[in-house]
Amino acid sequence: MSVLAGTGQLLKLGLRRSRIMLAVWVYALAAYAASTGYGFTKLYDSQESLHDFVSGINGNGATVALYGRILVPGSVGGVTAWRLGAIGGVLVAVMSILLVIRHTRGDEEAGRLELVGAGVVGRRAPLTAGLLVGVVANLALALVTMIVLIACGLPAVGSLAVGLAWAIPGLCFTAVAGVTAQLAETAQAARGIALAVVGVAYLLRAAGDAARVSWLPWLSPIGWSQQVRAYGAERWWVVGLGVVVAVALTGAAYALVERRDLGAGLLPVRPGPAEAAPSLRSPLALAWRLQRGALLAWLSGFAVYGAAIGGVLKGIGDLVKGSSSTRDLLSRMGGQRSLEDSYVGTVMGVLGLIAAVYAVQVVLRLRTEETAQRLEPLLATRVRRVRWSIGHLLFAAAGPVVLLGAAGVAAGVAHGLRVHDLGTQVPRLLGAALVQAPAAWVTAAVALLLFGVVPRLAPAAWGVLGAFLLLGQLGPVLKLSQAVMDLSPFTHVPKLPGADLTVTPIAALTAVAVAVAAVGLAGFRRRDIG
Repeated sequence: MSVLAGTGQLLKLGLRRSRIMLAVWVYALAAYAASTGYGFTKLYDSQESLHDFVSGINGNGATVALYGRILVPGSVGGVTAWRLGAIGGVLVAVMSILLVIRHTRGDEEAGRLELVGAGVVGRRAPLTAGLLVGVVANLALALVTMIVLIACGLPAVGSLAVGLAWAIPGLCFTAVAGVTAQLAETAQAARGIALAVVGVAYLLRAAGDAARVSWLPWLSPIGWSQQVRAYGAERWWVVGLGVVVAVALTGAAYALVERRDLGAGLLPVRPGPAEAAPSLRSPLALAWRLQRGALLAWLSGFAVYGAAIGGVLKGIGDLVKGSSSTRDLLSRMGGQRSLEDSYVGTVMGVLGLIAAVYAVQVVLRLRTEETAQRLEPLLATRVRRVRWSIGHLLFAAAGPVVLLGAAGVAAGVAHGLRVHDLGTQVPRLLGAALVQAPAAWVTAAVALLLFGVVPRLAPAAWGVLGAFLLLGQLGPVLKLSQAVMDLSPFTHVPKLPGADLTVTPIAALTAVAVAVAAVGLAGFRRRDIG
């Protein structure tokens, strides 16, 4: 029997199982590309305004560290490619890792690969099928991205280059996930190692761009995606470099899969104690053990991003001084007072959406514990369903507050040090961040409702969050009606510090979150497990 026997069938199964997840990722990232391309073509319609924007970006160290340098400054397409490069590359890498780990180490941990392997399936078929799922996702994203950017009026060749530039980190981290799936014994550990590699790659790119060390971004696949230089003198050979590295890492994954037993990893696993410590004798303590790693990782990311926001804030006027359209857009998204306040309101709204991603992830962990059959033994003891659920839901409620608070404090300290006014700026930016928490709670409550009432549709919570994201990012650009914008809870959040603080919308969003969560918990109490 060939070592690749059954690969085609496993690929079809993987694509079918991940059809919703894959579609949501491609849809969200393509919408991100479309909104960016459309926004820049409308906002910078003259060379003067474009020149002022590029000069402001490349002269601001914090912005350069966050997004990179604009390498093709003479066109709107070049600015669009810059804006999509670094952050988009990270998102594509995360998509690839989640897909590959799910269909390799995730299936192995759940015992599905052992059953599949009893049939006519080769030793390398599961890994190959998992990697091909990642490749299909990246190629589909590259194609859709090219189409939407062309639809925005950007040149076809440059649009193709942007799509392929996104495929570079996507393919590389598809292969990285294939390697970590062989190293770690659990899907969570494999994801953690791969995502840590993404973080290192992003930091290498950021450090190189900020310090003007030209060779440092070349150590990062995320840096390579920017070096394609779409809409300029495209460097197609950089795409080939990404493919070569992805193939080399894939070869390493194949070599490792031959050196381990099914269900085992190459990294040693420390055996736990025979009996649980007293600190693990409650559902809340167990939830803390399961959630603490993700919370700490998210916390560090929010703190770094908040510091970057604070570092950019003082020079925001110079970045958009040549574009009245950008000023109007910031006013619509962030409030009607000063430009600085409008920018703070806009970026804090984005941070609120990201905090909602964490909250949804926490809630969906309930479904993961259920489908992995770890919940049923717990409920066979004195632990009750609601008590077990509340242990995790406390993180969905407190987590966004902690994350947004960290970002607000970091932004306030960074900006306060620059303007020599810590006492005013820290509470000002902290309040602008924390006010986003009720909208994140509403999103988490919707996820809980789906989990409690229609558990098979629980992953659709990501689609709901994606709709809120599109309304928040595309709505002001497309000038959608207020009735449509009001469908998102983030529309109702006061745009601090550019607007007056009113308690009514905060209280209303909190009440909606509590009511929806209560319905979800009631449904979970009454339905069958599994």
